[in-house]
Amino acid sequence: MSPTVFREGPYRFFFFSLEETRIHIHVASSDGEAKFWIEPEITLAENHGIPNRELSHVQKTIEAHEQQIRSAWKHHFAS
Repeated sequence: MSPTVFREGPYRFFFFSLEETRIHIHVASSDGEAKFWIEPEITLAENHGIPNRELSHVQKTIEAHEQQIRSAWKHHFAS
């Protein structure tokens, strides 16, 4: 299961239900997928195909939605 937290432009922001407990978010587009840590700070964990020129925009989008991501994570994993 991989619940979508939000979509923006060509990107889907989501996480996997059966993955590590450290808060993070996956980002997918037609170009590929990346993973960003949310804790201890928002940083790129890995990238598979999203062009480097787009990664800073993706990170800024995550920063703008940080509270939404944290809330979705807590809600999903609390159940």
